Amino acid sequence: MSRSLPVRSILLVAALMSAAPVLAAPIAYPETHRGFEVEKGPAGLSVPDPYRWLEADVRTDENVAKWVEAQNKVTMAYLAGLPKREQIRQRLTALYNYERFGVPRVKGGVQFFTRNSGLQNQSVLYVQAPGAEPRVLIDPNPWAKDGATALAEWEPSADGKLLVYAVQDGGTDWRTLKVRDVATGQDLPDVIEWVKSSAIAWKKDGSGFYYSRFPEQAGPKYLGVSLNQKLYFHKLGTPQSADQLIFETPDFPKRGHSGQVTDDGRWLVIITAEGTDSRYEVRVADIAKGEKPRALVTGLDHDWSLAGSKGDTLYFRTNKAAPLGRIVAMNALTGAISEIVPQGAATLTGASLVGNRLVADTLEDAKSVVRLYELDGKPVGVLPLPGIGTAGGFESSEDGTTWFAFSSFATPGSIWRYDTATNSATVVRQAKVAFSPDDYAVSQVFYSSKDGTKVPMFIAHRKDLDVSKPHPALLYGYGGFDISSTPGFSVSRLVWMEMGGVFVLANIRGGGEYGEAWHDGGRLLKKQNVFDDFIAAGEALIARGITSKGQLAIQGGSNGGLLVGAVTNQRPDLFAAALPAVGVMDMLRYANWTAGRYWVDDYGDVTKPEMFRYNLGYSPYHNVKGGRDYPAILVTTADTDDRVVPGHSFKYAAALQAAAIGDKPHLIRIETRAGHGSGKPTDKIIAEAADLWAFAGYWTGLTR
Repeated sequence: MSRSLPVRSILLVAALMSAAPVLAAPIAYPETHRGFEVEKGPAGLSVPDPYRWLEADVRTDENVAKWVEAQNKVTMAYLAGLPKREQIRQRLTALYNYERFGVPRVKGGVQFFTRNSGLQNQSVLYVQAPGAEPRVLIDPNPWAKDGATALAEWEPSADGKLLVYAVQDGGTDWRTLKVRDVATGQDLPDVIEWVKSSAIAWKKDGSGFYYSRFPEQAGPKYLGVSLNQKLYFHKLGTPQSADQLIFETPDFPKRGHSGQVTDDGRWLVIITAEGTDSRYEVRVADIAKGEKPRALVTGLDHDWSLAGSKGDTLYFRTNKAAPLGRIVAMNALTGAISEIVPQGAATLTGASLVGNRLVADTLEDAKSVVRLYELDGKPVGVLPLPGIGTAGGFESSEDGTTWFAFSSFATPGSIWRYDTATNSATVVRQAKVAFSPDDYAVSQVFYSSKDGTKVPMFIAHRKDLDVSKPHPALLYGYGGFDISSTPGFSVSRLVWMEMGGVFVLANIRGGGEYGEAWHDGGRLLKKQNVFDDFIAAGEALIARGITSKGQLAIQGGSNGGLLVGAVTNQRPDLFAAALPAVGVMDMLRYANWTAGRYWVDDYGDVTKPEMFRYNLGYSPYHNVKGGRDYPAILVTTADTDDRVVPGHSFKYAAALQAAAIGDKPHLIRIETRAGHGSGKPTDKIIAEAADLWAFAGYWTGLTR
């Protein structure tokens, strides 16, 4: 029998459901200059691009800065008038105030892990020696007054005595690397700049580390295209200018290179990629012999993800001859390959060598299932997980133990220690939260898309919700880049459900839930399948009586922001509210900035006429059409997003506000000193979530 909601929660829900006056419309939007620029495509194709001036960097262009200020002024005034906004913010703050941890890494017997006491803007890195209490190693919270400078990637040396860590300022993808002495807590003089999208790999003896960097840019740092990434070795105590160049491909400037060192310290494994697809070349070098990198796998054709090594044998997860993935052994001297774990019915998403066994992380209908194998491929068992959810971690190790986190929609992340010798897991850190996970229900259903494809979606809500009648629902999707959307914990989603809303996660094509075919079915000239799957999810929720057209909100970020923008244009009648975040909205010019050129794998090369025409057909910015009533739309982005640059959202919002699409609000909320999402301080996360839920809640009837 489920327990009832706490009295405080019941009172909050009642308050949020109370009547509120209808907000006045229409809104007086800031005037946006309409230019005469044209995007010239191949074969004489062209299309107007009247808001191209909004692509300029807000930090350096006065006109764009004034536009941003004017838009935020209108948006914030509107949001301030929404009912229950402050109550939602208070509840979000209360629920965010819980202790949470990251998955530990153990090096030299020393454990490194992150912890947030609750409302700290940035999590703190702790270190714990055997038999000792944890102590703070790095606290990034004093680094900036606004809390927007974060500790990003970090990697301990093999003996646990040193730590390389990355500093991320204002949400940018650029990193500054520093080195800290674990015993003293003091930084060494070493500083590395111009780092982005880089792994960090220590040499076994701790004398230095491998990293990847881009050339120093003379032009705009936050808009320039990322090219010519090179792999370097930095020897401690020397300036960056003296770093040893390990590998580059000057004839192929779009290729990037990442270095990994095997646990035994013998092999440097170099993975080369060109786009976002998992299509890699593999090179190795015997570090002790000072060997130059030599090719094991050439041709950017398949996934090769290192799981670990034993002597001359490297273990990889690959999709070569296995669309759902398999585990193989590769001889590091000859490149000869033998199969260890064949492809199964589930999608293999990760593999690691822990002691003398292989841990295989798989997805079965978007739910985590973890299996254990001997090195000869013999199945040993299945790790018992505590329910429908997502398990992640399982870093390779030599001692037979590893660590992982588990979470679900109403279950905060717990940290577990896994012993592969006994196939047993023990929880070591459990979040203590101000609600009962048992008060929430999670189910999975399948629905038919436009072409008959069966698509799964997760549906989560309070157990005491009367599901015999429709309720306000929030439908979330991503659908791209082989990225799987799995059950995970989110305070903001929990608050939506606590208020009486239903949360739905649709596992649409374009993701990696069912391997290569699922991904391929939602990209390039099949991208429309992604939008059809998402529209069909909304229709299925309405047909099942879970929600209604006037109660359905949609949300997605990045590629998911593109998704929300596209389906809103295609079916504005289906949704009551739309929340596109940091979206790729201009599908003709996306490759012109920063990381955009990587996305050709999913979005196609628009210098080709067929791809230009196809992308133009669904591009959110280019397909805002007047004469139809659109749902209420709140676009969100950040001024320092240098992954999906804010110009995408600026131009899209300008197009919305200029079109005759009804009197519902079509607003843009522009965060300052925040990027694509990583490193965002807790107070900014809470403030944005409160605005989103107040907006979507009002227009779906949840907070009226």
